[in-house]
Amino acid sequence: MSADLAIEVHGLRKRFGRTDVLQGIDLAVPRHSVFGFLGPNGAGKSTTMKILVGLLRPSGGEAEICGHDVHRDSVAARASIGFLPQDVSYWHHLDVRDVLRFTAHRNLSGRRRAINERVEEVLELAGLTRLAKRKVRKLSGGERQRLGVAEAWVGRPDVLILDEPSSGLDPEGRHEVLDLLDRLREDATVFYSTHILEDIERVSDRIALLDRGTIVAQGSTESFLVDERGVYSVTTAGPHDGAFEHLAGQPWVSQIERCESDRWEVHVTDRGRADHQLLRVLVGDHGLTVADFRPARRSLEDIYLELVGNDRSADGEVHRDECH
Repeated sequence: MSADLAIEVHGLRKRFGRTDVLQGIDLAVPRHSVFGFLGPNGAGKSTTMKILVGLLRPSGGEAEICGHDVHRDSVAARASIGFLPQDVSYWHHLDVRDVLRFTAHRNLSGRRRAINERVEEVLELAGLTRLAKRKVRKLSGGERQRLGVAEAWVGRPDVLILDEPSSGLDPEGRHEVLDLLDRLREDATVFYSTHILEDIERVSDRIALLDRGTIVAQGSTESFLVDERGVYSVTTAGPHDGAFEHLAGQPWVSQIERCESDRWEVHVTDRGRADHQLLRVLVGDHGLTVADFRPARRSLEDIYLELVGNDRSADGEVHRDECH
């Protein structure tokens, strides 16, 4: 296993009866990343996580956590993990501090005072200090999920595995949970599943997209969102006086679209030449004032629909707006 990876999976398979839930998936999760495991309900996300934390045995393939095989070296692998399942229950008569103290004393060794100090540290990090004496039954959905993440984190694991931590929450609750995940990246690797596209774009460094037991795409969030078609977005300030008509005559420009009064999308056949010459043509040759220039970005929703969606025309193509 590479020293740069917290989770490494090769050819992982899981079969229930005659159904192949996982069909030989590969994953590479860098240390100290927030890795979004995206897919529709029933894609196999929870099954994958249960294998990683040792709750299910794989039918084939290998999975390692911090260099420890989850099956052959399960004790060491499990010691590296903090896990939040999709459905978590608590003793409702306990307060928030009681829950964390119980978990901390079960998972940490050392003096009681040091363990209790760790609990207070995690309460503060999770934004739960003011709620420390509140009974669990009185917590909102977002507060309960933050408690769940805090409980997974209190034992100082190297890897947090969180199954749908923001599912079913209102916008404020989701915001609080995602902020917490973002803060945790300094101290741990966060591997979380979701079917909510906005969550992925907001906090994830890397993404894997699972559909019907198969990884259909994997990479950095930025690589997903940058439009690989060779499209540049140009926003102007002031008159353009034929500048774009002149640009359209360049041999490496295939199409120019006006998306708004001051924003254009330039389609090119040679990105290397465009990177070096597009601004020179507009600014150097025509004196155009360019307020913004960047490779066009696609929405994660577009990409998701292309890869796993069914909103397709008769020829199988996804319908989307030309300008983004």
